[in-house]
Amino acid sequence: MAMDKVYQPEKFEKEIYRKWEESGAFKAEFGEKDQKDKRGNFTILMPPPNANASLHAGHAMYTVDDVLIRWKRMQGYSTVWLPGMDHAGFETQFVYEKNLAKQGKSRLDFDRQTLYQNIFQFVKDNSGMIYEQFKRLGFSADWSRSVFTLDDHVLKQVWETFIRMEKERLIYKDSYIVNFCTRCGTSLAELEVVHEERVDPLYYIKYGPFILATVRPETKFGDTAVAVHPRDKRYKKYIGQEITVEGLIGKFKVKVIADETVDPRFGTGVVKVTPAHDPNDFQMGLRHGLEIKQVIGPDGKLNEKCGIYQGLRVAEARKKVADDLQAAGLMVKIDENYKHSVGLCYKCKRVLEPTVIPNWFIKVESLKKPVVEAVRENKIKFYPTRFKKQILTWLTMMHDWPISRQICWGIRIPVWYQIGKKQKTKNKKQNGDIEVKFIDKNKKLIRGKIGELLKDYSLVEVKNGLQELRAAVGIKYTVSVSAPGEDYLQETDTFDTWFSSGQWPLVTLKQNEFKTRFPTDVIGTLSDILPFWISRMIIFSLYLKKEVPFRDVYLWSMVTDAKGVKMSKSKGNVINPIELVDKYGADALRMTLLYGVAPGSAIPLSEDKVRGMRNFSNKIWNAARYVMSREQRSESRDQEFLDKLNAVIGSVTKNLENYRLGLAAETVYNEFWHWFCDEAIEKNKTGKLSDKAIFHGLITFLKLLHPFVPFVTEAIWEEIKDFRKYPKQMLIASKWPK
Repeated sequence: MAMDKVYQPEKFEKEIYRKWEESGAFKAEFGEKDQKDKRGNFTILMPPPNANASLHAGHAMYTVDDVLIRWKRMQGYSTVWLPGMDHAGFETQFVYEKNLAKQGKSRLDFDRQTLYQNIFQFVKDNSGMIYEQFKRLGFSADWSRSVFTLDDHVLKQVWETFIRMEKERLIYKDSYIVNFCTRCGTSLAELEVVHEERVDPLYYIKYGPFILATVRPETKFGDTAVAVHPRDKRYKKYIGQEITVEGLIGKFKVKVIADETVDPRFGTGVVKVTPAHDPNDFQMGLRHGLEIKQVIGPDGKLNEKCGIYQGLRVAEARKKVADDLQAAGLMVKIDENYKHSVGLCYKCKRVLEPTVIPNWFIKVESLKKPVVEAVRENKIKFYPTRFKKQILTWLTMMHDWPISRQICWGIRIPVWYQIGKKQKTKNKKQNGDIEVKFIDKNKKLIRGKIGELLKDYSLVEVKNGLQELRAAVGIKYTVSVSAPGEDYLQETDTFDTWFSSGQWPLVTLKQNEFKTRFPTDVIGTLSDILPFWISRMIIFSLYLKKEVPFRDVYLWSMVTDAKGVKMSKSKGNVINPIELVDKYGADALRMTLLYGVAPGSAIPLSEDKVRGMRNFSNKIWNAARYVMSREQRSESRDQEFLDKLNAVIGSVTKNLENYRLGLAAETVYNEFWHWFCDEAIEKNKTGKLSDKAIFHGLITFLKLLHPFVPFVTEAIWEEIKDFRKYPKQMLIASKWPK
């Protein structure tokens, strides 16, 4: 039988993948219908990539899931790997706005509904590419079951969850700090923040009995505490005391608190705490129950709490306050060469102003208790096991979760405010005080309090052009998917993406599958989203289904460059996996990502390594060429060979069962190359091992290798299907060796 001397993956991969799909092998029904050795169900959920994304090196680690699903399919399970895509709120809107900027436009040029539809079309035009790239890597997911996090049934689930939680008083509205651009008039996600190192003055000022260092003396009017490290002996006697501070607009008192986040080496080891205007101070304020005193408005100007400095913009206020502190003898010294990182608006490059605005929160205390219990009792197991301790530590530290984001692209929070009708509120705020921003019929951007604006504009005009609504905490609202009446405006905040993707296990399965496939068997992901995604999925699943969403969590390794440095476009060290597949074949890349790699570690990826694994594909190919050239005569006793082969089967299987995929890949690689090829085939050449044995060995190794290198093994299987009345089924549908 003629086989090319060199395996050429480009000749086989696309055609083989087409045959896999057409055979129905990726579907759950395939195992139920065609496998005689029924073992039950095996289900994996695919972490949904961003809908508008293209493949990067990190996505290539989905290979781990494909190895598991192929192995379980061959073991006789009814398997299904459920794929999907995430709308990825912040990131997608950021990418879309970059496109708008190239056209000389901004999101502020569109009303909310128009902007949403434009982004939806943008996502629709760009989605689907990553699935085609996944197929290039051989991923055997049931693509017909793909779920998008903005599908109707997902929206229904997300809204129902919010409504139930709000009814059970697990949802509340409070204020939270965000990155705010005072020029663009909007909050920004972390992805939209450009970090730049700058040199600014570091002011050392007298502060009651202390001297402390700050870059922002202008926020002094919003200070509500000073903080020291709890083990800093210099200040231990002050902890818990209240001190009097000499201000520029009168004296004020603040409490001295101890907090682990204070760096004793920064400045003098004492820091002022301004919860309303610094993210770290805000978190410190939550931990210590501090007052949040806002002294800078959304317009970037100091407000009425700042006395004679009211109306000054931040930069001029800083200089004025520093000069006045100097004149009052309260300035000790100034370090003019202090280097620090500053957050800038990606669009206008203005320094961002941390600002506290209303947000929706989930009370997590009662929700996280069953999660902690489930993890401790190993109802969910983590591989490697060290991540069990990590998630328990994070759950212990977990505070109430802010779930709203001030962006357009996402699932809109189902909350409505009645406009025009006076309602009593605890803080005396009326619905007329709701602040809105909208584009009027003349395409002019209008902002202000709705009560005042309705004197000149109709509610219909506000609705049609609405961009943003901001209702203060305490203003009454109605929770409903649809409008309760014509005189209502809907909340413009959208859900944090983790709120919707946290319900992923509940929206990917069909309703009739919850009895047979829930909990799912395993989910793979990177460790950096363990607290953001894995924990939220467990929270929602236990809350809504009283059951964990999956039994096992496998933490993938992180792909780095050849030097072990995390890949990023800014560093110029990004490797495109598809380019490697084009050069060396999908199997070579897959084996590079698996061979000898421990879970939760780093994988230095280099072209040299992939090139080396291409040689392994050729080794398999050429070994098959030799075996198929033999006449299949039985000339000697082969029990020793069979015993060794069974030992290899047992070792590979056991490693896969214990999620030691790197060791399983290393074992089958080494045993095939160094035992089967270097020893067994050589014995066959000298007549010391029969053709029948060597053929049986090849068939066994093709099966053991298939989950790791599916294309070359299936290509060889195609060559030998008609050889000596061998079964006509594809290798993907064959039985795992026992």
